[in-house]
Order: sequence, then structure tokens, then C-alpha cells
Amino acid sequence: MPMQKKARGPATVYQLKITLVGSKPPIWRRVLVTDDTRLSTLHQIIQAVMPWENAHLHQFVIAKKDYTDPAFELDDAYNERVMPLSKLGLKAKSRFKYEYDFGDSWEHEIRVEKVLDPDPEVVYPRCTEGERAGPPDDCGGIWGYYRLLEVLKDPSHPDHEDMLEWVGEEPIDPDAFDVEKANARLQQRVRRK
Repeated sequence: MPMQKKARGPATVYQLKITLVGSKPPIWRRVLVTDDTRLSTLHQIIQAVMPWENAHLHQFVIAKKDYTDPAFELDDAYNERVMPLSKLGLKAKSRFKYEYDFGDSWEHEIRVEKVLDPDPEVVYPRCTEGERAGPPDDCGGIWGYYRLLEVLKDPSHPDHEDMLEWVGEEPIDPDAFDVEKANARLQQRVRRK
């Protein structure tokens, strides 16, 4: 009877800090992902923890190469679905870019803070920390988000009622971030094999 090969697990775990460029004070998330995570899955992870609605085009820019979903048919872009993090030469202090929604241009800087050994007790991917609420989709980029917050704080502003209606039932607390909710969204969107 032939011996069965033991399934190879991840060799390393990357601790990534994802920061929304232009946010002051910074809006950021810290996540742990395995080296076998494909860029397409990292996209879903970012969507879950910020949280975004995954309603727009996106791309990663790593070492001057663009990676995105081939369905977007972007010129000269590599296929994110087949690119695991392990093939990108990432090490501690590596940085790369993730852009979501080319109209609002939500640019994120992703920094590899640490390269760790996998912990068999931890379910990956995992959000471990973060600060401040992520902006809602379609609010006009970082400057539109800050304008939205100003309008929502000022009941006398002529656009206040319209913005309240647009935001809906869930009020925006710009200082709020709940790591447990982020991980619940993460587990819904990114199911590990």
C-alpha cells in the first residue's frame, strides 16, 4: 500500500498592517495571513475588515507590477487568482499598495510587519487589531468621507438630512472599530479549506 503524503501546511504567516492612505488619524487594520493566501483572497480579507462592499474594481501594485482579477481585463495586469503571497518575495518591512474603487480611489498601504511561524491554535486569516471605522463605499474618496462626517455632525447643514438618509439606519461612529465584528465578516467571506 503506497504511503500518503502529508498535506503541506503554510510555511509562514505574514502579519500585515493595512492603512488607508490619507486618513488622519489613520484608519488601519492588522491581519494575520498564511503564505499560501492568494492575492484574490487577500482582496476579500481587506474587503471584510475595512469593511468594503466589493462593488468596484481593485488592484494590487507590488514591485511595480499590477495584479487584479482577470475579469476586469486591465492592460498588463497579472492574475491575482493564481498568485500566492509566498511567490512575491515578501519579508518584514516589505510594502505594497492595494487600490479599491478607481473612481473614489481608496488607496491602502500594506506593510509586512512580521513574518511568523504558523500557530496551530490560530484560525487564519485573522484580524488582530485596528483603529477607526472604515468609510462607506461611494462616499467620494477620503475627502468625501471627511465631508460626510462634517455634514452628519452639523444638523443645520443644508445636506444633513440627505446624508442621514443616505447613510441609513446605522450611524457612523468614525472612532469605532470592533475586531470581533471584523473577524465575523472575515469568516463569512473567506472560508478556509
